[in-house]
Amino acid sequence: MFNSLSDRLTTTFKNLRGKGRLTEADVDQTIREIRRALLDADVALPVVRAFTGSVRERALSEEVSQALNPGQQIVKIVNAELVDILGGQTRRIAFAKRPPTVIMLAGLQGAGKTTLAGKLAHWLKQEGHRPMLVAADLQRPNAVNQLQIVGERAGAHVYAPEPGNGVGDPVRVATDAMDVAKSKLHDIVIVDTAGRLGIDEELMQQARDIRDAVQPDEILFVIDAMIGQDAVATANAFNEGVDFSGVVLSKLDGDSRGGAALSVAQVTGKPIMFASTGESMTDFELFHPDRMADRILDMGDILTLIEQAERTFDEKETERLTKKVESGEDFDLNDFLTQMASLKKMGSLKKMLGMMPGMSQHKEQLESFDEREVDRIEAIVRSMTPQERANPKLLNGSRRQRIARGAGTTVTQVNQLMERFGQAQKMMRQMRNGGGMPGMGGGGRSRGPQAAPGMPAMPGMPGTGGHGGGGGASKRKKGKKKPAGKSGNPAKRAQEAQAAELRRQGKAPEQKGAAFGGIEMGDDDIDLSKLPKGFGGF
Repeated sequence: MFNSLSDRLTTTFKNLRGKGRLTEADVDQTIREIRRALLDADVALPVVRAFTGSVRERALSEEVSQALNPGQQIVKIVNAELVDILGGQTRRIAFAKRPPTVIMLAGLQGAGKTTLAGKLAHWLKQEGHRPMLVAADLQRPNAVNQLQIVGERAGAHVYAPEPGNGVGDPVRVATDAMDVAKSKLHDIVIVDTAGRLGIDEELMQQARDIRDAVQPDEILFVIDAMIGQDAVATANAFNEGVDFSGVVLSKLDGDSRGGAALSVAQVTGKPIMFASTGESMTDFELFHPDRMADRILDMGDILTLIEQAERTFDEKETERLTKKVESGEDFDLNDFLTQMASLKKMGSLKKMLGMMPGMSQHKEQLESFDEREVDRIEAIVRSMTPQERANPKLLNGSRRQRIARGAGTTVTQVNQLMERFGQAQKMMRQMRNGGGMPGMGGGGRSRGPQAAPGMPAMPGMPGTGGHGGGGGASKRKKGKKKPAGKSGNPAKRAQEAQAAELRRQGKAPEQKGAAFGGIEMGDDDIDLSKLPKGFGGF
């Protein structure tokens, strides 16, 4: 969704790189570009004015003028201001002290409330709750039937005593649902209400009646992220009508410009709590303003990737593989197949790769990536016998021909897979011997969208490019050694001298920014104790 805004901002910040000092004219030009980018993204004008005014004030302050890298300091300021207009802090559901917790959904017709009700129920089930869906939308044709289908997919009980299609009293349905939830020990009740065509006073009154009858702990306003600046007027009308407590963005995977997401929290003063990012029941996530700001500035979202991996990967299987590698055994194709299955459970590879820092420079490759390549690779491995998977050295020419016929591919594709798998084994051996992951220093050649800084290419992925990141640093010509500890770049030597002088004076120099225009973290920024088991080594 934020591709256009992200591209505009990234291009703007590239112009600041390498400048040792920013003039007021530089700052004004940057602010103009940021303003244009936000207006083009359909952000509400009052929000744009407040945002650019705050950025300009901070950009002309001493925190930038005295920084070693003022360009990166501007990026840091923009990042902080983006986090602020997106809500500042992550807002979670306020659960009732005595169950059930009642969550009421409200919004315009077509915003995606019914589908989102199922996604929310599925997400809450994964968190260990027992949600119940209530079909209180008795106006829209087949709304009750749709909620029953969505509830079945989510594995949640649906209370639907009325057929809908204009028949039944939604207030009575919502009231009776409370007794049913208590008797069946459901700790969360999600009430799906009727959508409105524009601002319909009659249906708005119905929403107020349901609210007064069930006294919900949370009223979530579901808004289509694709409606742009109209989101502001709609959100204000619902805020006055039912006084919602939080916002849920639906259709965040669309191709709109994202103005709703950047406007609604600032204008209404109510936090964005959840975001729906796709068609699947699992395409639903807690909204983190800081992570969304990082995505907009092309800094990636590694924490969300880690959380997805935690939910998907089998801890026992991961521990078994770790012990196997540490004991000196080789990573075989059975292990590769297991890891491939876990990767598929995490969802779209395009989305996961898009969460890596600096992926905007690989946008074309990412868009052209064929997700079906994963299925083709799996077909090749499954066409092998268990003995061949355990010992790939057995794969001679005739065996490879048989595997290619069984998988519906060519011998060339089988050879490419085995070549990349051999590099994966080499990487595992190097990690076991304490050598680290090939390509972690960025020395490998970038041949595909996954070859972002610090990420080796995934072995066996024809759609993701090349032989992986195991290239290592380029070789120096003999007899031409660079002086130890000194850069060959005169500007960089001057910067190093300035940093050394600051250290002698007892002042800490500013952290240098990452090459892709983001903010590079120092060693003290990462608390390894808080990472999931096994991620510290990665």
